[in-house]
Amino acid sequence: MSLKSLALVAALVAATSAATLTAPAAYAQAKEQFFPLLPYRTGPYAPNGVPWANGFADYLKLVNAQGGMNGVKIIFEECETGYDTARGVECYERLKGKHGGATMFQPLSTGITFALTEKAPGDKIPLITAGYGRSESQDGGVFKWNFPLVGTYWVAADVLVQTLGKREGGLDKLKGKKVALVYHDSPYGKEPIPLLVERSKMHGFDLQLLPVTAPGVEQKSTWLQIRQSKPDYVMLWGWGVMNSTALKEAVATGYPRDKMYGVWWSGAEPDVKDVADGAKGYNAVTMQHGAEPGAKVVKSILEQVHAKGQGTGPKEEVGQVLYMRGMISAMLAVEGVKRAQERFGKGKVMTGEQTRWGLENLALDQKKLDALGFAGVMRPVSTSCVDHLGANWARIHTWDGAKWNFSSDWLQADEQIIKPMARAAADKYAGEKKLTRRPPEDCQS
Repeated sequence: MSLKSLALVAALVAATSAATLTAPAAYAQAKEQFFPLLPYRTGPYAPNGVPWANGFADYLKLVNAQGGMNGVKIIFEECETGYDTARGVECYERLKGKHGGATMFQPLSTGITFALTEKAPGDKIPLITAGYGRSESQDGGVFKWNFPLVGTYWVAADVLVQTLGKREGGLDKLKGKKVALVYHDSPYGKEPIPLLVERSKMHGFDLQLLPVTAPGVEQKSTWLQIRQSKPDYVMLWGWGVMNSTALKEAVATGYPRDKMYGVWWSGAEPDVKDVADGAKGYNAVTMQHGAEPGAKVVKSILEQVHAKGQGTGPKEEVGQVLYMRGMISAMLAVEGVKRAQERFGKGKVMTGEQTRWGLENLALDQKKLDALGFAGVMRPVSTSCVDHLGANWARIHTWDGAKWNFSSDWLQADEQIIKPMARAAADKYAGEKKLTRRPPEDCQS
């Protein structure tokens, strides 16, 4: 080989090495924050999973269209779980190290949340489980990496019991009443049972537990039991096709829909649209928001995302219940990162550990929410070391045959009941896993 050829080879090697060495620096300068998504756009839960995922993605696109998080753009990638726990864990493992590392995960499944609760502390990646997951994880003293922001199933169940009490003229009037819980036979469906058992002891109502095998398309035996026992009220803790099936069975057996109250995952448009007038009068607790077509943030998405042909799903679903749920979940994640930036550096990419601090120190007052476009949609959210819930308010909305309408004022869950339950359950979990409560000094870590 000639000297000229050797020089050329050496130059090529040097150029390749330089490119390799500078690639990470160039990547870091891109200022991109990775938000992994674990949706389910296929399978029996897709009708409910799709609008949530679309709302989540559209909000991230809106944030990017407005300049990102103090200049940091969001990149996101979906991994389809099909609402299956094993697939959810596989997706977590596949995505957690991509694009510089996951900022946080939102499992969108209580079963997946249970599994990832074991993994998140070691990986130092926070879990946002807005409106689902482990109810006791509101106790940040044990669950450092879990954030069931804005609502747990104990909050939902407590507000529903309060609602029944108001309807009867006082909680004391529930004594002797029959309340049936028709629930998805999964970790999700079983979550409200401890709270309902506690409330039934306090107020003397008879609680009937009626599990439904997933996905819930077969419920005839369940509704035969309801027809025989004639409960005063039915609480529906379903998901996906289980919800519309329950309403159809209620119609078939003649059970009054106005005496049915669903959790917030059983109170959206896909749950009632196929039943239409047959579902008229059906109620559900909301995770604060309902359908919000007039919200400022909805108008912003239509103008800045959909009008530019960048919408994730159909324009018609923007502002619907589950779409709003996905948007709110994305907003909470974004605000967690921005809060972390206030401490660790505005305009910088935050690690999972830094984001965890931001989520634990959220301070979304009404002025801030209004500025984000959520006026009238939700109330302030304020978290702390011991409180990973941040807000415990809800409302009831009722289906009129064509749309959802709010039918109650704001209702607050009774923390005098829930907090001791959460602490006891958290301490039990800590004992089983050989964990210790966080010391005060850890609250600033």
